[in-house]
Amino acid sequence: MNVTTLPKPPRVGLVSLGCPKALVDSERIMTKLRADGYDMSPDYAGADVVLVNTCGFLDSAKEESLEAIGEAIAENGRVVVTGCMGKEAEVIRNRFPDVLAVTGPQQYEEVVAAVHEAAPPVPSPFIDLVPEAGLKLTPRHYSYLKISEGCNHRCAFCIIPHLRGDLVSRRPDAILREAEKLVAAGTKELLVISQDTSAYGVDIRHQPRLWKGEEVRAHMTDLARELGKLGAWVRLHYVYPYPHVDNVIPLMAEGLVLPYLDIPFQHASPDVLRRMRRPANDAKVLQRIRSWREQVPDLAVRSSFVVGFPGETDQDFAYLLNWLEEARLDRVGAFKFEAVEGAPATSMDDQVPEDVKQERYEAVMALSARISAEKLAARVGSDIDVLIDAVDAETGGATGRSKADAPEIDGEVHLRDAGGLSPGDIVRARVEDADEHDLYGVPC
Repeated sequence: MNVTTLPKPPRVGLVSLGCPKALVDSERIMTKLRADGYDMSPDYAGADVVLVNTCGFLDSAKEESLEAIGEAIAENGRVVVTGCMGKEAEVIRNRFPDVLAVTGPQQYEEVVAAVHEAAPPVPSPFIDLVPEAGLKLTPRHYSYLKISEGCNHRCAFCIIPHLRGDLVSRRPDAILREAEKLVAAGTKELLVISQDTSAYGVDIRHQPRLWKGEEVRAHMTDLARELGKLGAWVRLHYVYPYPHVDNVIPLMAEGLVLPYLDIPFQHASPDVLRRMRRPANDAKVLQRIRSWREQVPDLAVRSSFVVGFPGETDQDFAYLLNWLEEARLDRVGAFKFEAVEGAPATSMDDQVPEDVKQERYEAVMALSARISAEKLAARVGSDIDVLIDAVDAETGGATGRSKADAPEIDGEVHLRDAGGLSPGDIVRARVEDADEHDLYGVPC
């Protein structure tokens, strides 16, 4: 009997840094490489080549990327660099002349070609297999769904348009096809991401495409509605508060989309927002938040804020604190302004001292923690749906998230007497306790 001996496929190690959008890029690269016959190595020692997907948004992120490249060079020696910092190929090559190749963000073909050259694939019909939904770096039960690349905004603190270009929207039918495959493969939660989800389709004039025999516009509202029909949780991230966002709220009331909005307000002071080159209409935003909550009482609003932006006065910061007190956002992240090479704000006058930035950061986080604790305490005694992320067989406990919690950036729900559950289960739970960020309970 002839026995076929399978060739040993080359193995690729992956270090993925940065935001969820970069994680999606890594997943796409992985899927292509796996389809080409590569195996993935969990460590440096077993890899024929190491791919480092970098972040270049902030100087601190660039330094982290350079450290990751240096570690990969030291531990393996055969390294391909991609991602946002790939735009600064000269910086990377000057520090690490031995890197095999450097490519920029979304340059999937160039990345794959560089890996092919570094570790040529071994053709084999027995191993050139990949799940139809693609390979994922996230757990099986939730998936990031990127709907566009780039951004048309020119915020003074941001270099994303320089790194990733202007807005380029995907076709709605392609997005829905990908989402359908992910749900069929076990995804229970779709996290919609982009640089500006509200602007989806602007660049292609909201051109409709046929999906399941009906036309679907390339528009956030239409896309959200169709995604909601697939049977998974749909969570919207990076939503700028354009007027048409009001039209998504009824979809939340219907249960098609999670009652959750991730809106990057960045600040509240009109003067600071103008310096940031962002829309400044804080009073109307507060009014809209109140209206949204009247329609969807369980709506969770998360946002991020920059403190210590150049020119931010004590009065500006006090304005922000008062605004946060009134808005009572559910989830808040704060960042100290960091000068980034190429960003207009870096060269602005009236830079805020580091110690003042730190004080303001701590004040925002303390206020936000108090508001969060108050809002979560009000949930004690109620029943909520929880998507299970992890189960501890030894303790019988489980950790999951409510509809108000996105993975990694928001809070968690810790359940007792839940050892029989599995990741990906959605269970009803009674809330028994709460702290500043998390809920505690038991399956009903």
